[in-house]
Amino acid sequence: MAKQGSGNESMSNNPPVSRAESTARIRKLLAEAESISARTSAEIRRSEAEARKFLAEAEQAETEAASAKLLLEKERRSERESLASNKYYHQSVKACMSQFNIWDRTEPDCEVTLIFNSPGGSVIDGMALYDFLMEFRGRGHKLTTRAIGYAASMAGILLQAGEDRQMGRESYILIHEVSFGAQGKIGEVEDEVKFVKMIQNRVLDIFASRSKAKRSYIAQHWKRTDWWLSSDLALDLGIVDTVLGLPGPSTPHKGKAK
Repeated sequence: MAKQGSGNESMSNNPPVSRAESTARIRKLLAEAESISARTSAEIRRSEAEARKFLAEAEQAETEAASAKLLLEKERRSERESLASNKYYHQSVKACMSQFNIWDRTEPDCEVTLIFNSPGGSVIDGMALYDFLMEFRGRGHKLTTRAIGYAASMAGILLQAGEDRQMGRESYILIHEVSFGAQGKIGEVEDEVKFVKMIQNRVLDIFASRSKAKRSYIAQHWKRTDWWLSSDLALDLGIVDTVLGLPGPSTPHKGKAK
């Protein structure tokens, strides 16, 4: 009984918790809970904002990539349509070279048809274009040249740059001696004549190497005159390989070289 009494005294030694203290503790716990909840909500909102930002950036990147792809496809389609339509009738050597360089970069080993309906032009610029076209062929492109209407003077020379040289049935080629203009002292004019004769010899080499006609034959027929060739004569001499519009495949005459 004494021990029991002693135990009861020990228990009664704990000071009783007042109602005010209990209320304060509860309020403290509630405040801490609210603080934790607020921080959690803020973190959730921040995470949601970052997620929306990343999603928006991803959608923007996807849209930009799709737009770039569509633009690239459009450019490639335009290039293919340009190749198919043969719509380029360049009057500028620089513009022609620029277009061919674009095709060389965007369509490796593509086939190109270069159409001439031209009275000719500068022999210096024309020979530069001739070298360019031969180099273009050397990079693996198939080049077809075609005369529609007429290919006169320098245009007739450029026609020879094609792997397959074509002309319309009612088209014509004009071949003549290299023409030039010169002024100044006699020595200066003589130097100019010497230079032009050098160019003319190279032109003769081009025609002779691509045809069945000898240099002497060509030189004889274009001396001091404009030598017009019909499609029949051009085919017979081997100046062209194909005449368009003939009934059936056209084959160059296999006769004796002139």
